[in-house]
Amino acid sequence: MGQRIREHDSFFSRKHRYALGLDLESNRHYASLPVTIGVADYNEYYLLTDSQYEHYLADPEGALAFIEECRRREHDDLLMQQPGWNRGTPM
Repeated sequence: MGQRIREHDSFFSRKHRYALGLDLESNRHYASLPVTIGVADYNEYYLLTDSQYEHYLADPEGALAFIEECRRREHDDLLMQQPGWNRGTPM
């Protein structure tokens, strides 16, 4: 699956179920959202540029379109870890 992400969330939206943060291993910013495979839940992490991160942190509502696109799997090229064969579905 690749490297382990050591996350540090800077922002969490309980209402919209996503977080913004920093991977402490790679020093890269991410947006994460919970997914489930039924018997287990986990987070998927999507790479953000520094400018995206700063913009979304200053305007969390502005991140919602990007988060919804991630839920529809439109930004799989930005996944920081590739999912396994039994990829979860967004919660």
